[in-house]
Amino acid sequence: MATTDTGTANYRGTLFALGANQAPFMAAIAGKAKRSSTFTFPIAQPYSVGDAAQTAFSEDDSHGTLTAGTVTRSQDVNTAQIMIYPVESTFKKQSSTGIYSGINVDGNNPVLDELGFQKKVALIKAAKDMEYSVLQGTYVADTATNVASKTRGLKNAITTNTVAGGGVALEKAMIEELVREMRATGSMMVRPMIIGNSFQLQRLSDIYGYAPQDRTMGGVAIDRIMVPGAGIISTMFSPQMPEDELYIVDLEFCAPVFVPVLFPRDGNVDPQTDMVNGVDVVFQPTAITAAARGGFFYTQFGFDYGAEEYHGSITGLATTA
Repeated sequence: MATTDTGTANYRGTLFALGANQAPFMAAIAGKAKRSSTFTFPIAQPYSVGDAAQTAFSEDDSHGTLTAGTVTRSQDVNTAQIMIYPVESTFKKQSSTGIYSGINVDGNNPVLDELGFQKKVALIKAAKDMEYSVLQGTYVADTATNVASKTRGLKNAITTNTVAGGGVALEKAMIEELVREMRATGSMMVRPMIIGNSFQLQRLSDIYGYAPQDRTMGGVAIDRIMVPGAGIISTMFSPQMPEDELYIVDLEFCAPVFVPVLFPRDGNVDPQTDMVNGVDVVFQPTAITAAARGGFFYTQFGFDYGAEEYHGSITGLATTA
């Protein structure tokens, strides 16, 4: 744990967070959060009834000896991963709110609680890491205490419905092909959402947009498209998406999963209640053994995307115009 001390300068001026800090996909599915009592948890029990066909039974067949059919099932699973974010500030740094570096005119120090600031940015980083994990996470099974389990994200989950971009720019035909694939494998298209980075969504607007002539405004920013076979599909920008990929995801079947931590959380709460119900994201203060105070955020987080056949991807797209 890197301790924040007076070597970290204070400045005057308004705080601005740099970097792609948005986590829109996590925000969209946060209300569907689930809990699990094990790190490895089931996400789907898929089965198939086979292709459609016309039946051919005579009257004799109908009252003769019949052979029963059997539909078998399987199970898809995912796993949770440990996410931990330690923060610490020295007593001296916490007290030194009136010492500034840089230009010392006008304005006040916007950070009067250094530890509080570090806790805030740790939570922002956690949200970004969750967004990356559910979109691009690589699966590592929870097999031993010395193995860092990792939840599987959509990039590695989607294997059935996928269209190869072949290094060319996104085309309308690719989206329509993907929709056909998804429908053929049983995708319900309840709340379909196209997720991409800024370039791919700009390309999407170029494909589906129509800008009427106007003297003062130009351009289009498409946030919904209509595709035969799917109906209306909304669009979502996520900075954590792979640059050369575009996903059609059914939000209805996506949810974050937490393995609750059965320890009291920081603050004035009933330890007995917390021990029974657990806490999804806990801040645990560490013992003060020197002139510094801190702790760590801890969560056990995974992703439930249901049946991967309900989602689709276009991969290997061009990333420049």
